[in-house]
Amino acid sequence: MKIGIIQQRCGNNVSANKERLAQHIRQAAAEGAELVVLQELHNSLYFCQTEDTQMFDLAEPIPGPSTAFYGALAKELDIVLVTSLFERRAAGLYHNTAVVMERDGSIAGKYRKMHIPDDPAYYEKFYFTPGDLGFHPIDTSVGRLGVQVCWDQWYPEGARLMALQGAELLIYPTAIGYESSDTDEEKQRQREAWTTVQRGHAVANGLPVVAVNRTGHEDDPSGQTHGIDFWGSSFVAGPQGEMLYRAPESEEVVKVVEVDMKRSENVRRWWPFLRDRRIEEFSGLTKRFLD
Repeated sequence: MKIGIIQQRCGNNVSANKERLAQHIRQAAAEGAELVVLQELHNSLYFCQTEDTQMFDLAEPIPGPSTAFYGALAKELDIVLVTSLFERRAAGLYHNTAVVMERDGSIAGKYRKMHIPDDPAYYEKFYFTPGDLGFHPIDTSVGRLGVQVCWDQWYPEGARLMALQGAELLIYPTAIGYESSDTDEEKQRQREAWTTVQRGHAVANGLPVVAVNRTGHEDDPSGQTHGIDFWGSSFVAGPQGEMLYRAPESEEVVKVVEVDMKRSENVRRWWPFLRDRRIEEFSGLTKRFLD
């Protein structure tokens, strides 16, 4: 399968961001992409650097204007499209939601981000209610997609649950970057840890992984920090964690990567992790901590 990834800078004009994304989506489709994956919260700047109630005005219902916009693109280009939206479920109830658009423009399914961070410059708990849809793959015309969002990508449990339900591909729209006060060595340790843990999900589950991150600098509106330098580095890994493509840190990228979806079958025969799991001994995983 040919998978298109779009690593893009974002500005403060939502309409302009969407139009640039549309151009890049068309480019990926013209290069043969059957599935296109976008970065986290791609319509706007990453607004979670501060806690500001006015930012809730960016949220919209699902279905809504953005699903209509991206659904029309998916239908026009005959692709499956993975989007990442700020969902307004009700007044005072909002989610960070990935929505998958089918080739006919319909919504194939959605996933609400389960793990919500609350760290300096990533104040997501102020904006997002934790997801309540669970970890369930989304069936599409190009396969069963195990879609999660950003902070979810650090947790092996979500990847495993997707795999156990027949996911054929793990997908992570992402917005992650450098803290300006960290040393260059620490920055690279963080970026490599981010890449490594997701490649580990590929290995442990025998599945390809697609992670699409933002790039570019975004200022902190409050001025309390120096903003975020998103580290890009979007990548596609095969079912043994092999790196099929990795984007640069600070450049916009439209890249189509061909993934052999049949390799997972053979890899799982060679390394039968699902066969050998001692599931009767895993009850402790449902505890916060084992004293």
